[in-house]
Amino acid sequence: MIKWPSRLQLAHLPTPLTPLTKFSEQFEGVTLWIKHDEQTGTEVSGNKVRKLEFCIAEAQDQGCDTLITCGGVQSNHCRATAILGKRLGMQVHLILRGERPEVPGGNLLLDYLSGARISYLPQRDWRTHPDFAAELQAQDAAAGHKAFFIPTGATDEIGLWGYIAASAELKADFERLQLQPEYIVVATGSGGTQGGLTLGRELFNLSAQVTAFAVSDDASYFRNKIIEDVTLWKQRYDQDFDLERLRIQTIEGYIGPGYGVATAEVFETIKQVASSDGVFLDPVYTGKAFHGMVNELRKGSAGALSGARNVVFVHTGGLFGVFPQQHNFRFD
Repeated sequence: MIKWPSRLQLAHLPTPLTPLTKFSEQFEGVTLWIKHDEQTGTEVSGNKVRKLEFCIAEAQDQGCDTLITCGGVQSNHCRATAILGKRLGMQVHLILRGERPEVPGGNLLLDYLSGARISYLPQRDWRTHPDFAAELQAQDAAAGHKAFFIPTGATDEIGLWGYIAASAELKADFERLQLQPEYIVVATGSGGTQGGLTLGRELFNLSAQVTAFAVSDDASYFRNKIIEDVTLWKQRYDQDFDLERLRIQTIEGYIGPGYGVATAEVFETIKQVASSDGVFLDPVYTGKAFHGMVNELRKGSAGALSGARNVVFVHTGGLFGVFPQQHNFRFD
């Protein structure tokens, strides 16, 4: 029996699970499915909203009136936090990795429009961001406010609950559709969505293997991060779970030139999915993972998705991240 913590109802749930009919035609005997978590909202769309339902609930339980979080300049998580915080009457302070651009676009534009306070840390100083967040918390306390810190991507033992709950939702989807997928595929950047799904798979006895395509770091990093978060989850919530049950599968080789930088092939894949089925991916997360999934399927029995007949791709959002990179698309 799972003991659930406090949770806010912030996402539009359940999200649809639908076949990618046209695009799947290129694969003999394989159907791709999309779990549409890009439809968890509009301005707050994407996977981060599921995690924030639990993280912000914890902040409120602790009597906090301010949220501090961090990420890249085009962070989907920071954008979602900025908007949800304002909707809930909380102040939001974002710590963004990089330099302030001359003209804000994409997620950053929404951050500014929502009225979030924004501080920038250059890449060379990013390792100090937890210390900087602690300084901001101290400043807020001196001013009579209480700030709650949410880590990058809401990836910690609290944020895990978002995709533990999503796993229960997927189980209901599979039962309703009489679907038994061999794989659940997702992009992994901070590891929280992958961790929640990997843990949820065991808690709800899903047969599909959770397979994550790395868009940063390597398989060793994600294995260590997930084990760390699940260990803290067990301790914090007094959960009885054997860590040996976790089947952590991370596919490397599709990061490209670096985090947030995609190859021409990824942009072409994004175009193909949009033109075939009207589904829009992004070049930072979902585009890379989807491109990796397609490549592995084309390898057949030699690929990481060997034996696939039904594959569920969890669309974690990121649409606003397309616009700052629109110059990378090529049209005839």
